[in-house]
Amino acid sequence: MKTSAVVSAVLSFLSLASTSSAKSSSKVDLPSTFKPPQVFKNTNLVHVISVEKNYVKESINVVIENIDKAPQDEYYLPFSSDQMSRVGGMEVKDRKDTSAGPFAAEAVEFDPRSDLQYYRIRLPTPLKPGAQQTLGISYYLLEAYSPLPASINQEDVQFLSYTFSAYCPSVYTTSKQKTEVKCPSSNIPDYTKLPGSGDVKEFPQKAGSKLTYGPFDEQPAGASELVQVRFEFNKPVIHVSHLERDIEVSHWGGNVAFEERYTMYHRGANLSTLFNRVKWAQAQYYNPTSHALKEMKFPLRVGSVDPYYTDVIGNVSTSRFRSNKREALLEIKPRYPVFGGWKYPFTIGWNSDAKNFLRKTSAGGFVLNVPFLEGPKQPEGVEYEQVEVRVILPEGAENVKYHTTIPSSSITEAGVQIHKTYLDTIGRTALVIKARNLADDFRERELIVSYDYPLMASLRKPLIVFCSTMAVFVSIWVLGNVEMKFITKK
Repeated sequence: MKTSAVVSAVLSFLSLASTSSAKSSSKVDLPSTFKPPQVFKNTNLVHVISVEKNYVKESINVVIENIDKAPQDEYYLPFSSDQMSRVGGMEVKDRKDTSAGPFAAEAVEFDPRSDLQYYRIRLPTPLKPGAQQTLGISYYLLEAYSPLPASINQEDVQFLSYTFSAYCPSVYTTSKQKTEVKCPSSNIPDYTKLPGSGDVKEFPQKAGSKLTYGPFDEQPAGASELVQVRFEFNKPVIHVSHLERDIEVSHWGGNVAFEERYTMYHRGANLSTLFNRVKWAQAQYYNPTSHALKEMKFPLRVGSVDPYYTDVIGNVSTSRFRSNKREALLEIKPRYPVFGGWKYPFTIGWNSDAKNFLRKTSAGGFVLNVPFLEGPKQPEGVEYEQVEVRVILPEGAENVKYHTTIPSSSITEAGVQIHKTYLDTIGRTALVIKARNLADDFRERELIVSYDYPLMASLRKPLIVFCSTMAVFVSIWVLGNVEMKFITKK
């Protein structure tokens, strides 16, 4: 495909996403007396809960049927108020028609005092009476686990517990359903047992690392059956409470500079005794699996250069950078192993050639295509509570628009601001996007930014530097030609 065709396709996307407004809302205001109308029935539902990483990923594959007399296009999904603050990354698609989607999913705001909150899913085409449609709903829950026991020894194995409903939460009647729980290993010492049905005497059925509750017969709207699963998770439980990601574009330098500032926590089991450095050093000879965080790997774009790694003390030398034609990998080791309950803030950064991300359009504008989220790629996963991405464009850039493949329900705010730095006059144009409750599954999701950069704006800084330099030389020359004489009276 030619570059011009790619650019024109990108611009068609960007035309839908202008940042002229300072804030983008993902909530829908409804009356405080709101209750979802009973216009749908869940004919068949499969609820898949994955606790394989340090965040929960839930998938709901459901066949819905319109039982009303009129076409309907609004499907509601319930959450508790506590879950609502921790849910993110919601995506909804048609399981049988991948081209029809993703569907719009928005948080409903109707009564902040209610313990029951909703997401509203808009079907692209209203479902006719008696018709059915298969939805694939996926989302993430952060801060979902509780370590059990809460405190362990330095060398002990870590176990986590997760509480959920064996019946998938729904505001509609569900004719048939089952819930599958996927654990990271087959070591699941404790789980709630329920009476079975039919040929199955007891739920759940265990098969390796998977537990299956159900199938269950028809359940009314709002049905709930709380159960708990305790499983081995001898890995770090990495939680990033705040990530600030700066992407600075320089046309004159032909460079894109990246910097990421992390506020990271380990949400696993605390140490029951003081940390023993000698035991830790001895254990490293055997390289045992540990729930402590001792290293992270950051896959960067090929061609990245000049990486750095610092924390609140200063530069951290325990890092390694591998770069060749096939990969660019930054491996870092924290200044100390991070155990449960510990905090570790740090900063990394690197540079990359602008031609890897920036293209000029036939109309004279520019299109920047960068990952919205990069970060460490860990087998145990990483969860992000608050993410702030700031794209710092050249001074004088205008008509800024953006498009991202991050779910719109996770974007809380987007707008254009002014960022002032060295040798600036009016300040650089900065696109700031804030998101919440993301998982590292969204690594490499695109952020596409288009903007115009007039010729005079590109010449402003060199002209000001030139004029300022000339003014200094002229001032020195003028002062050098002033004659200083002392006149004495005779």
